[in-house]
Amino acid sequence: MLSENELIEHIRRRFAPRAAVARKSGLLLGIGDDAAVLRPSGRADCVLTCDAFLENVHFLAAVHPAEAVGYKALARATSDLAAMGATPRYFLLSLALPANRTEAWLDSFLRGLARAARRLGLTLAGGDTSRHPTIAISITAVGEVSRDRAATRSGARPGDLIYVSGRLGAAQLGLELILSGLHRKRRWKPLLRRHLYPDLHLDLGRWLAERQLASAMIDTSDGLSTDLGHLCRASRVGARLWANCIPRVRVPPALLARGIDPEQLSLHGGEDYELLFTVRGRLSKLIPELHRGTPISAIGEIIRGRKMVLVEADGRSVELVARGWDHFRTK
Repeated sequence: MLSENELIEHIRRRFAPRAAVARKSGLLLGIGDDAAVLRPSGRADCVLTCDAFLENVHFLAAVHPAEAVGYKALARATSDLAAMGATPRYFLLSLALPANRTEAWLDSFLRGLARAARRLGLTLAGGDTSRHPTIAISITAVGEVSRDRAATRSGARPGDLIYVSGRLGAAQLGLELILSGLHRKRRWKPLLRRHLYPDLHLDLGRWLAERQLASAMIDTSDGLSTDLGHLCRASRVGARLWANCIPRVRVPPALLARGIDPEQLSLHGGEDYELLFTVRGRLSKLIPELHRGTPISAIGEIIRGRKMVLVEADGRSVELVARGWDHFRTK
């Protein structure tokens, strides 16, 4: 295992080219000092988010490739910026590794991290390293949004329509394929990729925020039911979802045979990182069915009260209980 100074230098070399470019856009001081120095644009608000990615909680080192761990660690944090309508700028990396992690694992991890940084437009501005019995990653991502244009969770009102991007359940299916040993089959590679290398909708988030079309917005990191619950609590409203309008991925027959329920998967499966947002009724005509190749579906409406309701295909209404990801729920 590398020494701490060698590890920091290893990371610095990997991200040096992009850091040089970033100095032209506000990064005055990056890796190597006690703290980074940023100079944000005077016309923008600064958006910050922090996300932890822990071995045996969020990923399994024996199952998940190191490159995918690096990529996903950064994508997870950046998805919160997408949900605010922000443009990603910089990130801080806190990395704690056990003594038995090899330099080859580290190289692969950094390759995935750098790949995500390039794709998402982020520059590493600094961070910290330490020793820990298991892999512990924490990322702080910094973005910018035009002044007073940040989308929040708290603006939904009764009568607003509820929309979601993409199709729900793909990431959870990818995980199920890994755990069931079916992931080696070529035909399931797209589902596997959705779990390991999630796509984000930064352009859609910016488009909605800049035009002030989204009255409230959140990403579906924890699952539709749970994240809609977060949005409803912040906005002090309830929601009615139409089950037959929720966009789902096709469940492989092998997983159907293992008891995977497509409706439950679309409602509660997490890590899709789609955008879930609400729109005033009068503005709904401005929301396209497709934005730069990403489908957008109207799946329900905001209602008075605090309950969430699911209208089944046969017209029955049942209470929708949040059953997505919760770190502190007792199993």
